[in-house]
Amino acid sequence: MKALSIVAPGGSWIASGLKTLEVRRWKPELHPDEDVLIVENKVFLRQDGDEDDAGRVVALARVAVVRPFMPEDMAAACASSFEDGWLSWELTHVRPVTSAIAVKAARGIYELAPPTDIRPRS
Repeated sequence: MKALSIVAPGGSWIASGLKTLEVRRWKPELHPDEDVLIVENKVFLRQDGDEDDAGRVVALARVAVVRPFMPEDMAAACASSFEDGWLSWELTHVRPVTSAIAVKAARGIYELAPPTDIRPRS
């Protein structure tokens, strides 16, 4: 399954519905009806090849629309600053999940086998 790592607390904010936009400099190669597993980790992955084996799954979501990041997107993105040239990824169909198994967090969209104990969070 395709996965996206997000530094804490951003993944939890997505799972809770507080954060409805993810802001990145690049456009994901995802279909609007394709699920992506949101993995939260505590380490910024700044260079190609960076990984963190202490990620945790927090949600399934879809990226419905990718558009330019606008100043009025700040609250929905839980952003602390604005810069031109970034993209807003509109997150929809967010379903919080949980798992006790640590998973890999990596840069970009990456393939990840969902943990065997993944279940909806109640």
